[in-house]
Amino acid sequence: MYQHVVIVGNVGRDPEMRYTPNGDPVTNFSVAVNRRWTGRDGQPQEKTTWFRVSVFGRQAETVHQYLTKGRLVLVEGEVDASAYIAQDGTPRASLDLRARNVRFMGGRGEGAAPAEGDVFASGEEFAQGGAPVRSEPRVAPRQQPAAGQRAPMAGAPEAKETPEVEPFDEGDIPF
Repeated sequence: MYQHVVIVGNVGRDPEMRYTPNGDPVTNFSVAVNRRWTGRDGQPQEKTTWFRVSVFGRQAETVHQYLTKGRLVLVEGEVDASAYIAQDGTPRASLDLRARNVRFMGGRGEGAAPAEGDVFASGEEFAQGGAPVRSEPRVAPRQQPAAGQRAPMAGAPEAKETPEVEPFDEGDIPF
């Protein structure tokens, strides 16, 4: 059997990178996926599902360098559910996603469109449709483009239209 999961959500914490004993990079981060609906009583309902994501290899390095808390991201891979007892004695469940592909979709408050300074990553991880990423590492300050201005991306493939997502406020993250 084959399992394939695709999630779109917001990064809950900055990615953390470590290395396996044989030197391969692994990056871990969390993604919050929100689901909204109207209940039978007519009241709006919302549920947030958290995924713990692990990325391996060259893509792990790219994710660690450019992905930040609050950023909209699409992750494809395989999910594994597990149950455990927390330190306070309460039973908990965990959804762990081993990523095959991570696509950066939009910055905080920028929607899904690439912003000035975004470039398309090269490499087979991002060859399918391209993925907009910031051109500077997370530690460098980012300048906002002037209203209505976009820098041309010479040689970059056309960006695919992404689904419309409601704005995400960093204060919605519980930690």
